[in-house]
Parts: sequence; structure tokens; C-alpha cells
Amino acid sequence: MGQTLTEKILDEHLVEGELEPGEEIGIEIDQVLTQDTTGTLVWLQFEALGLDEVQTELAAQYCDHQTYQFDFKNTDDHRFLRSAAGTFGAYFSRPGNGICHNVHRENFAAPGKTMLGSDSHTPTPGGLGELAIGSGGLDVAVAMGGGAYYIDMPEVVEVRLEGELPAWATAKDVILEMLRRLSVKGGVGKIFEYTGPGVETLSAPERMTITNMGTELGATSSIFPTDERTKEYLERVGRAEDFEALGPDDDAEYHDQLTIDLSELEPLIAQPSMPDNVVPVREAAGQDVQQVIVGSCTNGGYEDILPAAKMLEGRSIQPDTEMIVAPGSKKASEMLARQGWTAEMMAAGVNYSESTCGACIGIGHVPGSDSVSLRTFNRNFEGRSGIEDDNVYLCSPEVATAAAIAGEIVDPRDLADDLGDLEDPGFELPDAYAGAENDIITPDDPVDDALVKGPNIGDVPLKDPLESHLEGPALLKMADNITTDHIIPATQDILMYRSNIPKLSEFTLSRVDEGFADRALESDGGFLVAGENYGQGSSREHAALCPMYLGVQGVLAQSFARIHKANLFNFGIVPLEIDADDYERIEQGDAIEIVDDVAEAVRSGQAEFTVRVDDDWELTATLDASAREREILADGGKLPHVKAQHEGGAAPADD
Repeated sequence: MGQTLTEKILDEHLVEGELEPGEEIGIEIDQVLTQDTTGTLVWLQFEALGLDEVQTELAAQYCDHQTYQFDFKNTDDHRFLRSAAGTFGAYFSRPGNGICHNVHRENFAAPGKTMLGSDSHTPTPGGLGELAIGSGGLDVAVAMGGGAYYIDMPEVVEVRLEGELPAWATAKDVILEMLRRLSVKGGVGKIFEYTGPGVETLSAPERMTITNMGTELGATSSIFPTDERTKEYLERVGRAEDFEALGPDDDAEYHDQLTIDLSELEPLIAQPSMPDNVVPVREAAGQDVQQVIVGSCTNGGYEDILPAAKMLEGRSIQPDTEMIVAPGSKKASEMLARQGWTAEMMAAGVNYSESTCGACIGIGHVPGSDSVSLRTFNRNFEGRSGIEDDNVYLCSPEVATAAAIAGEIVDPRDLADDLGDLEDPGFELPDAYAGAENDIITPDDPVDDALVKGPNIGDVPLKDPLESHLEGPALLKMADNITTDHIIPATQDILMYRSNIPKLSEFTLSRVDEGFADRALESDGGFLVAGENYGQGSSREHAALCPMYLGVQGVLAQSFARIHKANLFNFGIVPLEIDADDYERIEQGDAIEIVDDVAEAVRSGQAEFTVRVDDDWELTATLDASAREREILADGGKLPHVKAQHEGGAAPADD
């Protein structure tokens, strides 16, 4: 039996396990990626592990979230990250150079490589045939030290593309269609592998829009085969030597399959406040729009902004609608400026922003009260934009620009009919991605050779080994789809404390319950209770680390998002699954006690645990964990586990 492309790459990098769905595998990692809100902790953990040099082929540190540097803490973080890159041997992308995924695809992503990144949208270069996976930062730190990355082997699902996109339909509509069909939980435990004759009609950047936002499906990763379109892109970014022809075998077998006829797609839009709340744009038409933003790692490339610029040529946006353009990389900004498109957009009334993640996480360009914002981003979780009760829609640059011209949501096909002289701008690659190269500091020419730690840079807190007896109150009961933005918000007033865990912990779950952190500290232990898909969204490990710091011992949830569950193991919090009926019965404040000898049960491989609630009734909870994960959990988390191995004579990279 032949192999899928995913299986071929995994097989090439396999160091432990079998490629059977659900079985734990360990793979060698070629590249790692970190950004400034997760990178500080990654490098502190790398230092704490006693490692002195990056062992992967390539490591890259980007500064893309806190680029406005509202406070010295942001700037100090960037100085620390530059010093860590110089000390340990990583590339460093300076603040303002662009979003990690956009800069990485321009400079480093390559077919056939494996990559681990401390950002949930790390799968972006799957559009170039690279198998890239988002994870918690501690997993990245271990991988940088040469250790294998462990994951349950996902199911590989074939997405067969047929036909060709019609006018005004875009790659964004392909992934929105996937979300409409499958929901934000539809990709959990899966890798989506795109095949079929429709693939060759999509350029590499279009493919990367799709793989970037595959994260919103809950997928482990997404990947395309490589072909002439891949080669064309690599040639234009000046890396033709990185091309490798890769694809599945003709007789490859997939665990599931779905087909999308590209020719049948139309402009789509995700309504507030979930990426899977997708409808045709015509169903949302007529809604007044106060803000439009084109940019982000999903649609911030030169090729994404150029259509917007063409649509605005000789026109003006509505006076009561604000439009912002934030390119994904400084190189994209420079190219648009040199070609005159930046001036054209400014003449139309556009505000031009720095190349940053900012607005996507509520830093800058926060919508006004009782307003509607159309964004070309990948997430519209409630409150993520920086204001609670927001109304954020997700769409293509074409749909966003049409709204800016009309002042309301409108299908661009209908706007074109009304205006008479508006044509589909199409999708166009530049002849070459040409721009300054001095914003990336190489490992061979570092600025620093020692760590620089400002007063806001703290130590990594460690947890004691798992106790035999766990009990405490149900500190908070939450609904389905609680995101890591709910657990640790990413707004600028909070984000600056990402390297200061005691201070950051004060904001834990504040968007759900402002009094949670104080209550957790006073309780000296306790449990969180949640519905389905707990911890979806960002890879930020702080969403596990801060509850651990506050004394949370376990989470009882109906199901967990993949990265967050791994982070709970990594920080010694017991993730137990419960059924819907038991979830309904538990009340916030109930006394929770795990009846079993927890430490012994975890180490021995016990799957079912008896949980007593209020000394009144009992439920059965399940721990779904590999033997390796159980050892990590019992040792109090991955950092103490690896340190214990090292002290016992094993190399820390062997985890």
C-alpha cells in the first residue's frame, strides 16, 4: 500500500512509534519557530534545561505581536529575545519586520521539512509542502535541544479539489467552506492533505491561506503536494534550490475524503463570533460596516493586498467607514510602496499600519462600541479584537474592500454590477519578492552573545511531582469552546507580562470571571470544569502555566483542544474527560475529590478515575494519555521531568 504525502514526511523523520492513527509517535524536527509572546518563555525554558546551543537545522525568533512597544517591558522582552537568539544560535527577526508565518515562508520554509512552532498558525507553510505543527513552547524548547516531538498519529484526510475558482471567489473562501462543512472541531486529530486537479490552479500563497486557517478546524496540520506552482514561488523568493517534488503515492489510502468543486464556490463570510459561522456574503449583505482591516498572517501577503489596492484605484472609501491595511511583512510593504500602490490606497482613505499581529489579538485598531468590523483574519472569537461584545466578521480582501467602498457588507459581484467599472482584480504574483534583507540577524553575525534580562523577565515556575490525593473546589464552570484568549487574554495591557508569570497569573480567566485568580489562590488547589473543545485557539502555554501557578490541579472537561491538552500535561495539570450528563450535574463550588491514588494510578496506566462530588455522588472520568505523557504528568510537568532525567544521567534532548 502506498503512502500519503503526510506519511512520507513523517516516515522520513520517525524516531519512535508506528504510523497508525491514535498511536503515539516521536518525530525529528528540522525547523523551529517562536514569536515574542511565546518566545520569552521558550528561551527561559531552554536555559533552564541546561542547553547551550540550538540543535535543529534552523531556529527562528520573530517579534511580531508587541511591535508597538507600549511599555519598557515589551522592549525588554525583545532585547532578551535578540540576546537569546545570539547566545543559542537562532535567526532573529527584528520588531516590525513582519508576522512570523509570513517572514518564515519568504525566507526559510521548504518542502519535505518538519517544523514545530510556538504559535497555533505554524501550519502555514504546509502550502509549500512543509509539515508544520503548532505546539506549546516547552515542546519547542525540547525540540530545539534535539529532542523528538511526540504526538498521537493523526488521521490523514484527503481534501480533493476540483475545478477552478470563478471570478471574485478566493482561497479564503475555500477554507471558509471547509469550516462551514466541518466546524471548529471538525479537524481535531486530523491532518488535511489537499489533492486533485484543482490544486494546480492555486498559487503557493493561496495554498498557504488555506493551510494557515486550517488551524481553525482544530487540525494538527494541513499540507499540499509540491509542483510547478511551488517551484515558481520559491524561485521568486530567491530560493529555487529548496524545491523538491513531493506528493502522495497513486495508491495512497486516506482515512476519510471530501471533495470541493472550486468552480461552485462564491464569496463567503464568517459571522460573529466563530470562524465556522459561515454564510454566503449575500446573506449578510446590507449590514453597515464601521471598520475594515486587510492583513494578518492569513491574508497579509503582497498578493493579498494588491487586489484591495486595485479595487481602490481612483476610488474613495466611505467617510463613515475606517479601513486599515497591515501587510504581513515589511518586504510586502516595501514592494507595494515602490510600485505606488501604498500611495494609491492612502489616496483612497486607507490608514497604513506596521507589519504586525497587533489588531488580530486586540492590540491597536480596536473596534468602536456597537460597531461592525470586517477583517481578513483567521479568528473572530468574542472579545479577541480588544473589546467585549464585538461584532467581527472574517472574509477575503476582496469582500473587505468592497465593504469599505460601499460602507456596508456587500457581495463584490453585486458591487461590480452596481458600479459598472469594477473588475475582479484576480490573483497576481510579483516577478520577484525584492526588498531589504537587513531586518533578519543571522546566527553567524549575532548582536549579543549573552542573555540580557530586564526587570520584567522572571524565572520559569516549577511544579512538584503529582500528589497521591487531589481534592478541592470546582473553582469555575465554563461552557463549550473556551479559548486560550478566555484563559489568558492577549490585549496589550496583559501581554506585556508574558515573561512575568506571577503578574500574568492575576489575569487568568478574567474574561470569564474577574474574581477567579483571587479565588484560586485562596482555595489552595482546585479544579476547572468545562464543556467541549476546552482550550481551542492559540498555542500559548501560559493558559496552562498560569492556572498551575494558581494551584489548579486538574481540569474536568467533555473534550480538549489538542495543543492545550499537551500543555496541561507539560505543566502537571491532570486533564480528565467527563461525559455530558456529569458535566451538567457539577456546579461551581462543588467539592471535588479524586478517590484513587492519583500519582500511582497515573504512572500505572489507569484510564478511569472515580471522582466524588460534594460527598454526594460519583462520576467516572477518563485520562487519555500515553505512557510518556503519564511520566511527565507524574513528575509535575515536562520541565521537571526532563531535568530529572538529566540529573539521572539521561541527556535532556532524549525526552
